[in-house]
Amino acid sequence: MFDKLAAIDARYDELERLLSDPAVLSDYAKIAEYSKERSNLQDVVETYRKYKAKSEELNGARELIENENDPDLRAMAQEEIDTLQSEIEQLQHDLRMLLLPKDARDDKNVIIEIRAGAGGDESALFAADLFRMYSYYATRRNWKIDVFEQHESEAGGFKEIKFEVSGKGAFSRLKFESGVHRVQRVPETEAQGRVHTSTVTVAVLAEMDEVDVQLNMNDVRVDVYRSGGAGGQSVNTTDSAVRMTHIPTGIVITMQDERSQLQNKERAKQMLIAKLYEMEVERQRSSQESERRSQVGTGERSEKIRTYNYPQNRVTDHRINLTIYNLPAVMQGELDEFIDELIAQDQAEKLAAGGDEQVA
Repeated sequence: MFDKLAAIDARYDELERLLSDPAVLSDYAKIAEYSKERSNLQDVVETYRKYKAKSEELNGARELIENENDPDLRAMAQEEIDTLQSEIEQLQHDLRMLLLPKDARDDKNVIIEIRAGAGGDESALFAADLFRMYSYYATRRNWKIDVFEQHESEAGGFKEIKFEVSGKGAFSRLKFESGVHRVQRVPETEAQGRVHTSTVTVAVLAEMDEVDVQLNMNDVRVDVYRSGGAGGQSVNTTDSAVRMTHIPTGIVITMQDERSQLQNKERAKQMLIAKLYEMEVERQRSSQESERRSQVGTGERSEKIRTYNYPQNRVTDHRINLTIYNLPAVMQGELDEFIDELIAQDQAEKLAAGGDEQVA
């Protein structure tokens, strides 16, 4: 791990030098690239330098206690050693956390899909309650909510609602909300006061990347041939028609509408880029749909990540065995206690899975 940290520290210094280089300062693209990389390394470097400074202090305190005969000074040095060791252990932990593999989607905006599951009208009403809960949470974190699709139930809830949450770190926190949410309460239509159990499914999807197709012409085979016109007549007497084959994907584009080979090549190239764009968009959509299906399961009552029990005023997250006895506060968007614990568990699992070995 410390070899990795030393390399990161050296790269940070190199970036500092590059960002003061006149040749770089005249290139806005390079400034943006290096500034972003430096920003990404800053927390790691600052923590690593604190660790090195504390380690040097610890070595100095140990030397002092070895060479000091005065009992009072030795006692003071030992207190300093104990404090420094505790601080160094915390810094080591912080460095391990900072070096854990990052989820590339964490800084993305999210699309949340809430669907009524088992429970009929009561499920649809709770879907609306969950939408309000996430709206309150977004407001607390200064995020923006944008609803783009909703289907209301006759009782006033939502059979389905889809909305975007945009803001810093939205996916990093809301990704833990995906799954089946179970509610236990007495429906307003229940005359005998019996508690009903219903479910709502929540899918949290990272906003799709903007597709930027970079066509490498080394991956394209270009064939030219003579264009043929209607009635067997020749459009012209030169090999102006073009066939482009994109070898990695097998996409074939032919173009013979223009009079010159150069024009046909340019139009075929434009069409090939458009086809590759469509293919990448579809790949992202398919990946997103697969992720959505894996998140929500079947929506059955037995599948749940969290239970909201109204009679007992409690909310239980079954993944971390955490129960909060303040259901109204949770429904008002006070979700951080759950989300912070879920993040901590996720990080602990990554460390247990070999975080040190991965970054060493």
